[in-house]
Amino acid sequence: MNPILENYIPVAKLISQTFGPHCEVILHDLSKPLNSVVYIENNSVTNRIVGESFTEYFVKEVLLSRKFNHDCSANYIMDGKDGKKIKSSTALIRDTNNKVIGALCVNIDLSRLTSLMGELGSLLGFADSPLPVQDDSERLSTIREIVNDIIDKTIGDQDVNAMSRDQKIALIRFMNEKEIFSIKGALEKVAERMNISRVTVYSYLDDIKKMSLAKEKN
Repeated sequence: MNPILENYIPVAKLISQTFGPHCEVILHDLSKPLNSVVYIENNSVTNRIVGESFTEYFVKEVLLSRKFNHDCSANYIMDGKDGKKIKSSTALIRDTNNKVIGALCVNIDLSRLTSLMGELGSLLGFADSPLPVQDDSERLSTIREIVNDIIDKTIGDQDVNAMSRDQKIALIRFMNEKEIFSIKGALEKVAERMNISRVTVYSYLDDIKKMSLAKEKN
C-alpha cells in the first residue's frame, strides 16, 4: 500500500469505531483503478472487498456533485445492492506534490438508524457543507485532472496497438461503467490514449449497449 494511504488506516479505524458496526470506511488507491479498494473497516454495509474497483458513484456523486468542494463531497445517498439506503461521504487524498492519489469513503447504513432520526438528527442531516464554495474553474480543473489520471492508470503501459478489439472494448466497458465518459473531454482523452478515433470509441460504446440489452433479454 502507498505509505501515504497507509497513514489513513488509523483514521479509518477511528471513524468506524466511533460510529459503530453500521459505519463502513473504505480506502481507495486511485493509482490502481481496476483494483482501487486497498482497505476496509466494517464491510457489511456494502459488502465490498479489498481488490475491487471504485463504483460509478465516485464520478456521479463525488466529482460531478454540486456539493463537491475542496476535495470532498458529503452526505450523498447511495442504493445498496440489497435495497438499503446508504449515506456516504468521500474525501480525496493528495500526495506531497498535491496530486490526487486516493480517497477515503465513509458509508453509513441508514436502514438501521431511521428509527432513531430524532436523536440522531445531526448525524442524518443532509445540510450543505459550511465550507465556502470552491471556484468553478478550480473545481473543473481538479475533476479533469483526476479523471485523466484514472484513464491513464486504467490503460497503463499496455501496448494498445497490439490489443484485440475485445480487449479494447473491455477497457471501454470498465470506464463506461464507472461513468468516466460523463466528464467532458474524457472520451477524447480515451481515444488519444488508445490510439483510436472518437468515432471508434462511440462505436465500441454502442456495441457495449447492444450487448447489455441482449444480455437483459436472455
